[in-house]
Formats: sequence, structure tokens, C-alpha cells
Amino acid sequence: MGEIGANEKKFNRAITIVSVIVPVLVAILFGVKIPNVERLGFLPPIYAGINAVTAVLLLIAVWAIKNGKQKTHRILMMSCIALSVLFLIMYVAYHMTAAPTKFGGQGLMAYAYYFILISHIILSVAIIPLVLKTFARAYSGNFAGHRKLAKITFPIWFYVAVSGVVVYLMISPYY
Repeated sequence: MGEIGANEKKFNRAITIVSVIVPVLVAILFGVKIPNVERLGFLPPIYAGINAVTAVLLLIAVWAIKNGKQKTHRILMMSCIALSVLFLIMYVAYHMTAAPTKFGGQGLMAYAYYFILISHIILSVAIIPLVLKTFARAYSGNFAGHRKLAKITFPIWFYVAVSGVVVYLMISPYY
């Protein structure tokens, strides 16, 4: 196995661990309510905004790499990863201080909301190892493998970011 393969193999164990621990930890923390702490009701529009910024940066990052701007692409992608981590921290903090918000829409709107919400949740779990593996390939210098996986990772990550904003906009009247 060459150096690139060995470097990626080192990452794979950590990626697997993080990809399992993060969703499990989020699920556990969703059940934890911090007593005697004021509800962090100001966070949902902020983390929805973070999702929107992430979606825009993902589009700019694709434009950058297609125009040969590798450094710009790298900075934008690192920013997207950092924003995703920040989103997750705020999202968990909010849910540890607030009761779940019930969607009040009915009929087709409710079906659309729950379809978007469920697909968003499932893909937000799936995107964790995809982002990490795509990053590891670039970091290891396996740019052909990076490009191949990025073609799968990008549309899913973009959907997760955009659908997060849509879910927020649809449920925000019920906060």
C-alpha cells in the first residue's frame, strides 16, 4: 500500500469513530434537558443562517476549484466544516434548553415539511463520514479520489444545508 493509501487508512478509523459517536451523542443529548437554564430561543435563526452561509460557501468552493483556485477552495471548504461544527454545537445547545417545537401546518404542507425534515435528518447523519472521507482524501493528496467522492458529497451536503434553512423557515411560525 502506498503512502496515500496508508494515510487514508489512518483516517478511516477516526472517521468511523466520529461518524458513529456524533449522531449517538446528539441523540443522547436531545434527551437531556438542562434544568434551571433559560431557553436559548435566539439560536434557531442563527444556526439556520449558518446553514445558509454554508450552502453559499459550498457553491463558491465548487466555482473556485473549477476555476483553478485551489487555495480559495481549501479555505472555503475548511470554513464549511467549521460552520457545520458550530451549527451542531448551537443546535444541540438549543435542544438541551427547549422543548421540541411542534409543526402546526396541515395537509400537503405537513407532508412536505415532514418529508424535508426526515430526509434532512437522515442525510445529515450520512454526510458526516462523506465530508470526513472527502477531506481525508484531499489532505492525503489523493486528489483523484477526492474529486470522485466530492461528486457524491457535494450535492448531499448542499441539500442538508439548504433543507436545514427550509425546515427552519417552515417551523419558525410555531416557535
